[in-house]
Amino acid sequence: MSDTFSTYHPTLNMLFFTGVIGVTMFVTHPVILVISLISAISYATLLKGWRKTIRNNLIFTLPVMIIAAAINPMFNHYGVTILGYLSNGNPFTLESCVYGLIMALMLAAVITWFSCYTEVMTSDKFIYLFGRIIPGLSLVLSMALRFVPHFARQAGVIADGQKCVGRSTSNGSILARVKHGITIFSILVTWALENAIETADSMKCRGYGEKGRTAFAIFRFDKRDARCLAGMVISFGIVLFGAAKGYIFSRYNPRIVVKGWPLTPASCLIFGAFLLFCMIPVILEACDRQMWKKRREQSDGKLERGYRLWEVI
Repeated sequence: MSDTFSTYHPTLNMLFFTGVIGVTMFVTHPVILVISLISAISYATLLKGWRKTIRNNLIFTLPVMIIAAAINPMFNHYGVTILGYLSNGNPFTLESCVYGLIMALMLAAVITWFSCYTEVMTSDKFIYLFGRIIPGLSLVLSMALRFVPHFARQAGVIADGQKCVGRSTSNGSILARVKHGITIFSILVTWALENAIETADSMKCRGYGEKGRTAFAIFRFDKRDARCLAGMVISFGIVLFGAAKGYIFSRYNPRIVVKGWPLTPASCLIFGAFLLFCMIPVILEACDRQMWKKRREQSDGKLERGYRLWEVI
């Protein structure tokens, strides 16, 4: 599903995901991570629908969060607040438990944001941004980013074809199923290698990466992009200023120190700015839908008045 933010300039798309993922990875404040996770789920729901988001993101993310939260206190024993002792004698501390939960939130938010990134940043956008700077690496990265969805689709096609000749992975004994699965995987790997070679040869024949080569681009930076960029710079600048001044500082070793909580005017401003930055795609989509709704109502009103005028005449 295409959204309004996907139609903006690729530079804005890349800056947005770089900023939101960067803050999520390097700022361990719990409020920042909760805002990032909620915004990521909201945007993923907008892009894919809530059913696909739950099926592909949350069902996979929740076990990862539980594992990350459980493993950290088992292997890390820093902190001064001891809750108990493990069977091997190592202390079980409150600080390690809380930090495990923070890491679980961070991991879930980053995974969800990257799922949105793969939907918005297509290969043509990536090549447009980095094709002239790093042509070889940009081609490899664009192929790698689109490799997973193409791999999954082609795997379905190959499995359907093999099922028609009686080589399905759902029928027969366990040994036969394994054999059929290996056959499908072998065909899939061969297709992937051949596809990569064909793509590289095609780009080479077109002169990709050669000096002086021109390229057609459908992307243009207009006033709409400039307004969006201004909003992104202001909101993200407030977040960076607050982080530099220590208003959203957090530490979990040896004691838990979380600034900005309880809420203060400065922390409210920073959290609000980050929430605005993260929700920019959702806000743009809501504004666009509202605009089209008003235009449709105006057009329907004009048509109705026109019909009445025709009846009078």
